Amino acid sequence: MSSAPLKANFQALLSVLPQPAGGDYPQGTPFVQAMAHGSLSVELFAPATSQLGRDIQQPHMQDELYMVQRGASDFWRDGRTETVRPGDILFVPAGVPHRFENFSPDFVTWVVFYGPPHGEKP
Repeated sequence: MSSAPLKANFQALLSVLPQPAGGDYPQGTPFVQAMAHGSLSVELFAPATSQLGRDIQQPHMQDELYMVQRGASDFWRDGRTETVRPGDILFVPAGVPHRFENFSPDFVTWVVFYGPPHGEKP
């Protein structure tokens, strides 16, 4: 039997952002974990809540999906930029540099990390 929650509530998670300050986020951490099970981790990410004015994330060890929930942003991935809006889904292979730029104050996205370290092999 799984210990992962069956569902996550967007409004409830958004209401606890930013999380306490830590590491690179002296004004508060702009993401919160919604659920985890095995290699799967789901987070809600609202970069404006950190009050840094920029997204400082580094490449991750797992593949990831972003599902834009609210607001708008430019998304830079490995030298290419695209504008993203609610309903867009983005894939980032493990280890690839990426970040959100010029995000609106209300920009929020779900982040799904999954698979083995260094990503799944095609």
